[in-house]
Amino acid sequence: MSEIKTSPAAAALLAERKDLGALATKMGIQLLELSAEHALATMPVEGNTQPVGILHGGAHVVLAESLGSMAANVWAYPDKLAVGIEVNASHTRSVASGVVTATCTAMNLGKSLTLHEIVITDDQGRRLSTVRITNFLKERS
Repeated sequence: MSEIKTSPAAAALLAERKDLGALATKMGIQLLELSAEHALATMPVEGNTQPVGILHGGAHVVLAESLGSMAANVWAYPDKLAVGIEVNASHTRSVASGVVTATCTAMNLGKSLTLHEIVITDDQGRRLSTVRITNFLKERS
């Protein structure tokens, strides 16, 4: 990443709303920090589990994609809109209780694409999954 042009106004506006979308709200996701370069959110395990009682892999992806897309939209603001075009997730550990934390880090902030890596950890700081999201930055219509 060469020159950083994150808009503090965009981050403040989006963070103030704390709205990651209806699905994220249903899943109990809480936005804690937000910038194009770094974002942080939490999600309860309870209510987001598979029938066998562990956190659903899809819940990992919803948490990560919600956070990565919001960070990309901070970068895109005000002229463009970030839309996800690819998500990749690798789950390395399961969890059955507590709260998970997602830490989003920008890997590339470009003119037409962003790439963010989101690491999801459990209450003990153990890595549960690593997710990458690529967002396309399109002109607002």
